[in-house]
Amino acid sequence: MDANEPEIIKSGVVALAGPPNAGKSTLLNTLLGQKISIVTPKPQTTRNRIAGVLNGEGYQIVLLDTPGLHRSSVLLNKEMVQVALDALQGVEAVVFMVDVSQHRASEENREKQEYKSYLETVDCPAFLLLNKIDLMSRKDLLPIIEFYATLFPFTAVIPVSALKGEGLEHLVDELVALMPPGFRYFPDDVPTDATERFLSAEIIREKVFLLTGQEIPYSSAVLIESFKENNQRRLVEIHASIYLERKSQKGIVIGKGGEKIKQIGTAARKDIEEMLDCRVLLNLWVKIRKHWSRDQRFLKELGF
Repeated sequence: MDANEPEIIKSGVVALAGPPNAGKSTLLNTLLGQKISIVTPKPQTTRNRIAGVLNGEGYQIVLLDTPGLHRSSVLLNKEMVQVALDALQGVEAVVFMVDVSQHRASEENREKQEYKSYLETVDCPAFLLLNKIDLMSRKDLLPIIEFYATLFPFTAVIPVSALKGEGLEHLVDELVALMPPGFRYFPDDVPTDATERFLSAEIIREKVFLLTGQEIPYSSAVLIESFKENNQRRLVEIHASIYLERKSQKGIVIGKGGEKIKQIGTAARKDIEEMLDCRVLLNLWVKIRKHWSRDQRFLKELGF
């Protein structure tokens, strides 16, 4: 083979889908061995599609982390679900992931109707990933497997623990076997298609989710106003705005004497510095934009 010709490997794109809080972002981060997607205990943390690049001997798989599939009348949530559904098209495989510890028999009829409507758009091999199996007994797990198996002709059912990494080697083997011959989508040292600007906004939003309560996380959005590199990348200066929907929420995010916004800024800056591998000067502002989650123009600014 000519040294200038790209290497032929097994390569393809796989969508990670499923209900909110199933563990899709944790799965992506664990498979890649680094944090690409933000993770919080709150559902609907992921709002945009983000690609993580999994490299191995003779293969490259681009994994698409997607927002949780759910019903909602709010425009933001509808846009999130559409992002997830769009990601199911034109891929080599779909991994449909559920958290078995959250399964409730009383919800089966609703789930069956809802999940079937999402899965009927899938026209490629799909794997059912049962997450958090370490929290279930085998006896309790069997009827759950039987229930989900009725939703779609899954290629395989794979029990895993995304956090502990259990069962993931089996998943990767199954996915690699499906990948067609092709070229690398990304160089080996590029872990994601997301920009540093986008990832910085996500880190700030993660800290808002983790450090505030009530409705604040779901009423908040983050926009990077400026991202400047100085002194040959020894310093990055970031100006970011945290948008809220109501004036009453502003005091909660700022906190007494600015204590809460300082906590958010300190935690975010630490993670951004680790990601960028340089010193970061992070300036945060809290702004009000009424009903932004229903504002199509503003959602476009957020990437929808």
